[in-house]
Amino acid sequence: MNRLRGRLLALALLGSLACVGSGAPPPPPEPLPELAVGQTVRRPSGLEYTLLRAGFGDRPNAVSKVRVHYHGTLQDGTVFDSSIERGSASTFGLNQVIKCWTEGIQLMQAGGKSKLVCPAKIAYGRRGSPPAIPPNATLTFEVELLDVY
Repeated sequence: MNRLRGRLLALALLGSLACVGSGAPPPPPEPLPELAVGQTVRRPSGLEYTLLRAGFGDRPNAVSKVRVHYHGTLQDGTVFDSSIERGSASTFGLNQVIKCWTEGIQLMQAGGKSKLVCPAKIAYGRRGSPPAIPPNATLTFEVELLDVY
């Protein structure tokens, strides 16, 4: 029952990650300077991006489909979603998720792992994503990019 509940929560969160597009994909984010493992950069959008492990494969674009493992927490450390805890990677289009993920995952290469700190304005904003994510929440994700399609 707990496994089913976890899968339902994951589907609900991925569904709530979906954003309404304007039809045209957003421009790619500005490229990152060469980062060392553990180095953090703050993007103009407010995204804080930390390289945890360098990748070696393809880099996705704003409409790529990707397969990832991730662990999402609130600022107090509360886990609100984790494909790692469910034991099943997630696959989705980068045009179907919050702006922070669309931007941050485009900065990665397949095989890489990064930490994304997402301010509310590029996450769920004032509305949040009840019940797991409160309004105006800053979210932290550790994301491993497994595949780019």
